Amino acid sequence: MIRAIIVSLCCAFALNAPAHADALSSFSQLKNAGLLVVDTQGRAIRADNNQRSFIPASTTKLVTAWLALNRWGENHRFQTNFYFDQRSKTLSVFGGGDPFLVSEEIAIIAGQLRQLGLDRVDTLVLDGSMFTDGLILPGTSRTNNPYDAVPSALAANFNTVNLKKVGGKVRSAEAQTPLTPFAKSLARGFKKKTLRVNTGRKPQQAERYFGELLLAMLKKQGIPVSNRIVHGAIAPQAPFYQHSNSRTLGDMIRPMMKYSTNFIANQLVLVMAAEHYQRPANARDVQQYMQDNLRADFNWQQFTFQEGAGLSRKNRVSPQQLVQLLERFKPWRHLLPEVEPGVFAKSGTLKKVSTLAGYIVDNGEWKPFALMMNQSVPYKLRNRIATALRRTL
Repeated sequence: MIRAIIVSLCCAFALNAPAHADALSSFSQLKNAGLLVVDTQGRAIRADNNQRSFIPASTTKLVTAWLALNRWGENHRFQTNFYFDQRSKTLSVFGGGDPFLVSEEIAIIAGQLRQLGLDRVDTLVLDGSMFTDGLILPGTSRTNNPYDAVPSALAANFNTVNLKKVGGKVRSAEAQTPLTPFAKSLARGFKKKTLRVNTGRKPQQAERYFGELLLAMLKKQGIPVSNRIVHGAIAPQAPFYQHSNSRTLGDMIRPMMKYSTNFIANQLVLVMAAEHYQRPANARDVQQYMQDNLRADFNWQQFTFQEGAGLSRKNRVSPQQLVQLLERFKPWRHLLPEVEPGVFAKSGTLKKVSTLAGYIVDNGEWKPFALMMNQSVPYKLRNRIATALRRTL
């Protein structure tokens, strides 16, 4: 039996060794790629063009996550303020940029408002002034795909709508999400059985969708509501109810990393910029905030970040810089997905861009690495290279 196991292991190594060699050989032949792997003492194990700047794609989310976690801590909870005028039956909402106001969270809000004595809503006022009006960050395309959802200070379900057709009629594709008039309007020309789209390029459309969902949830609580929704600034006052999201920042970053959710990443950098500069968040402030903080914390010189999701092709960072950041990201390494056995990392993909950065785990040691390829390569090459590095370190 022991001999059979040894033979089996030897055969497995013989079969795997060429695959690892092929992956690393393929990398060595690339003309526009960089790589850095360091040990637990920060000493380079392998370095190739590690100081050259590359387009990071969604490995940018590592930078955004570090900035957010370093600023707020993993247990931070985003807040949304609600105000109620009993005489006019006006419910007002000030958006705080919460990235995770999903249907289940809005249902919790509706229940809390009912318990606090909200008995009727004749007018719903939405204040999205924490972000500048018409805000679209660099790199966002003009598609209706969920990954192109634009940010807004009040947002429901990541500013996306999930629909289906049943018997020729449009329905919500989620049991927890009521079908609202705005959501139904997005189904014009809808021919597929299911459709998930973003709410469009106008933030006020996204805010209206949030408002319609809130009213529908209040109605489920037995509260009479009208469909009158207006947009406007709210005068400073004590809130009727301040809602803290049931999810922590860590709970939000984990799916952002796993599913590469652009919307969450951009909401985070916008809220950070708005809080820091004490004015409505805008694209210029986002870039300034990211770059000023990275220079101050890491003394970086040659790099660029225009937004926090990695959609912009003008973002630039080197493998060495990403590894430096990953050294400080270690307290939150548990938030990264395991993309291959023993490889916990964030990937990035754009046209002719394939990146992967995180940690290679070897005998319990977490070794930071950054792999950046800015040319056409096979889709899974980055994973094969990471696996090869883990087997050959």
